[in-house]
Amino acid sequence: MALQQVLHYFFTNPILFVYQIIQWVLDKVLSPTPPPPNAHLSRPKIAIIGAGLTGVSAASHCVGHGFDCRIFEAGSRKALGGIWSKVNNTSGLQIHSIMYRFHPSVRWKKGYPDRHQIVSQITELWDRYGLESKTNFNTKVTKVYKDPRGRWIINDPSNGRFDGVIVAIGTCGDPKVPHIPGQENFKGQIYHSSQLDGKKAKGKKVIVIGGGASAVEALEFVAHEHAAHTDVLARSEKWIIPRNPLVDVLLSLNVFGEETIFSWIPEGLLRLFFYRDLYDLSPPPNTKGIYTDTPMVNDDVLDLVRSGKASWQRGDIISFDDSGAGIRFNKRSQGVPKGGPGHEKLLEADIVIMATGYQRPSLDFLPGECFEEPYQPPNWYMQVFPPKHVDICANNCTYVNAIGTVGNYHIGIYTRFLLMYLVDPLARPQEYWMKKWIDMTIWIKRKAPGGAFDFFTYGELIYWFVFTIAINPFRWKWAFFVLFGIGSALPMSVVKQEDRVRNGLGMNMHICQGLTRTSHLTQ
Repeated sequence: MALQQVLHYFFTNPILFVYQIIQWVLDKVLSPTPPPPNAHLSRPKIAIIGAGLTGVSAASHCVGHGFDCRIFEAGSRKALGGIWSKVNNTSGLQIHSIMYRFHPSVRWKKGYPDRHQIVSQITELWDRYGLESKTNFNTKVTKVYKDPRGRWIINDPSNGRFDGVIVAIGTCGDPKVPHIPGQENFKGQIYHSSQLDGKKAKGKKVIVIGGGASAVEALEFVAHEHAAHTDVLARSEKWIIPRNPLVDVLLSLNVFGEETIFSWIPEGLLRLFFYRDLYDLSPPPNTKGIYTDTPMVNDDVLDLVRSGKASWQRGDIISFDDSGAGIRFNKRSQGVPKGGPGHEKLLEADIVIMATGYQRPSLDFLPGECFEEPYQPPNWYMQVFPPKHVDICANNCTYVNAIGTVGNYHIGIYTRFLLMYLVDPLARPQEYWMKKWIDMTIWIKRKAPGGAFDFFTYGELIYWFVFTIAINPFRWKWAFFVLFGIGSALPMSVVKQEDRVRNGLGMNMHICQGLTRTSHLTQ
């Protein structure tokens, strides 16, 4: 019977069947082995701040490779999963799940999973690696500092002492809800884009304020509810790219991480084959390039516009109308800057959705020296390591704009970089060279309009990883472990031999506490 079911699935869903096989292989080859219950894990011990997708993934890599950790989460158990625990049930992944493999053991059932499946995968990962006993919920981190012996303390000594810190608080905190003049006069309902569960919009006129990622949530809602008409109000042009894994991967492979002399090619192809008749909704040529801002990944918005169920309005909100019927809006033509001349009109609505994003969580609990100019986030080593403290990794919470994904293999790679730095003094970068790498990247991307680290691509991220390993011969032995999570026994044995040589020569080098008690990194 089982064989018949497998054959039936193969013939009815051949692409998904192959995808499941690929995921099975990735799990078997790249997933670190979960520790047995009550296992004694060695130092270095890592403090992980945040129990979202990044925090849970980083913790699973730590314990899977034999190192102890402790997760500190400000919210309750319901907050497990981070932003995905807060968004609407109609929300889902806009990029293909092959680009959202936040851990090798993830098993997606379809190309574009919904919120429930994403939270389910995060929870399964949390359970599989025994992280429940290592998670402190309802523990907001307000201070991170070192004791006299150089060990990290989270809030106060009662929480223990740690050799490294992974900050995984993300970029989405509380909903950002601006006040618009005359808002109190509106006769309809006003919601934030993250608060749409249970709301009804069938047959109603909807206004969506905002044209970024939060607008995707609103568009999913109005499409699901069959709203009569939707006006999307955007202050400026924004690139929209299709939900096509091939297109998205190709765009993310720009290793320069900025506009180049060839950027006109993907931009022109998008206007020709994706925007087509809606060409005027794209940013005008020679203005806002695709490699300057995070694009919106969505097919629905252009389809809704073509069908007449939605209108994309470029311009400035003046106020809610005194009559309470809707919003007064100054519509601008393509290329006219914010606040420029346009045509004022009244847009009527029954529902207004604030797709205005989220407050960025603060990193102020970190030591003040992490923010010394010009080396303040995002201008850190590989964007996540502050030059003053290589034992801090701010994973997925310092980026501004990108083409790629926050939920992919880089979470594990950054975690293993931190582990390498903690156990191998010769692989650990010095502050001077960390700053030189930052200065070099700023110089290379000196023409980037938003700054060197305000925008990057996944291709550039891979280049950072490979370059920083290749530039230091003492990191070569760690390459397969850092990049793929395999082959850890050899580098650890070499580190111990190097340690004996240094001790024999009387070299006074700092060795991470507990290194001599670390026999191996379990695969």
